Parts: sequence; structure tokens; C-alpha cells
Amino acid sequence: MLSGLDWLALEAKDLESAREFYAERLGLAIREQRPDELVFAAGETDLVCRRPDALPRGGLHTHYAFSIPDGEYDDWWARLAAAYDLEEAQFGSARSLYLYDPDGNCVELGQRDVTGPGIDGIFEVVLEVERLERAREFYEDLGFEAVDAGDDRKRVRLRGPMALELWEPHLGIADARGGVHVDLGFETAAPEAALDSVADRVRSLERASDDAVVVRDPDGHFLTFTSA
Repeated sequence: MLSGLDWLALEAKDLESAREFYAERLGLAIREQRPDELVFAAGETDLVCRRPDALPRGGLHTHYAFSIPDGEYDDWWARLAAAYDLEEAQFGSARSLYLYDPDGNCVELGQRDVTGPGIDGIFEVVLEVERLERAREFYEDLGFEAVDAGDDRKRVRLRGPMALELWEPHLGIADARGGVHVDLGFETAAPEAALDSVADRVRSLERASDDAVVVRDPDGHFLTFTSA
């Protein structure tokens, strides 16, 4: 039902600090610049850093993951280790490094089968939820598929346009936390059909038109369904 991740929005108190981190440290091009937000190109997905001046706000302490080509991993580690206290995790044959941006978001750079060069997409976003089963059912009805659950029953991983992790409050790798009031944009061939699948459980319907539907999920995250 949802065919792509259009954007992930994060809250930034200081846009200049966000620009320095994402553009200069991580090499993301700036797609758009406005007084209250910066839009970076993370492959085909927009990473939006937004001042908390209005709704929707961007996400707070959001853990998410950038895709990098397999062969670039060691170069990224060497480049970032000089300035950041990095952590590493291995998932099968793939490695990921973790660091924090200026606003406390846990940023993962993970080896993926992407072209590059540099960061080429967002492959995972983590949302904090109050009740795991309720959130899982909500996102499954939007077309996500559960593929893994934590032994502690505090998280579940779903497969869709990207990997979506739903976490009840806890600390993950690198002391990461799931994001609160995260703003996500999804591409879909039928925004109204996406709404119909979850209309009885959204916290609110913010806007509905022929080309875009905006809702808040049961945990207050903003979801926009846009025409692909």
C-alpha cells in the first residue's frame, strides 16, 4: 500500500548546527532552505530538520539509519571517529556505526546494497509507542509486515517501504531511544485507501485532499500519505 519513504522530519533547535552536521560532516546536499527548516537529500528521501515553531514538529531523540555502500564503511568510520565517540554493531555480515547529531538523535550508518557514493537512502526509522500490539496492528493495516520481535517484548520490527521499528520505552544499541512526535511522509498510489485502512484508529485526521492525507497515529506521530 505504501510504496516509498518520502521524508523523515527531525526537530532542530539550531539550524546552523544541523547544517554543519548533516551537510559538512555527513555530506548531504541541501535540497531546500527556509527560515524554519532545512531539507537534505538522503538518496531519494528527504531528511527535514525543522525548528519547533509549529505543528507538525519534527521528531525528538529519533533513532534512524542511513544506507551507505558496503565498501565505504571503513572510510566513514575513520572519518567520523576523529570527532565522535562511535559505537558499532554487526548484523550478519553487515556492520553499522552509531553517533549522535546535535539534537540528540541517534544516527546509524549501515552497510547496504546501495550505489552511493556516500549516504544513499534511509533504511530504518524507530518510533516510540505506548502499546506495542496496538501500534503493530495499526502499521500492519498500512501494509507493513512484522519480521522480528525482541526477546524482551518491548520492540517489533516491520518490513515496508523501509524497516520500521516500534519500541515501547527502552534504550537500544548506543542507548538509542525511539522517536516521539515523528513526522513521516509516505508515497502511495492511493492516499484515501491508506486512510480507509486505519481511519477508525487514527488519533486525528489533520487534512485530506485528492493528493495527500495527513493523520496522527495512535501515539501522536504525524503520517502523510502522498500520491506516488
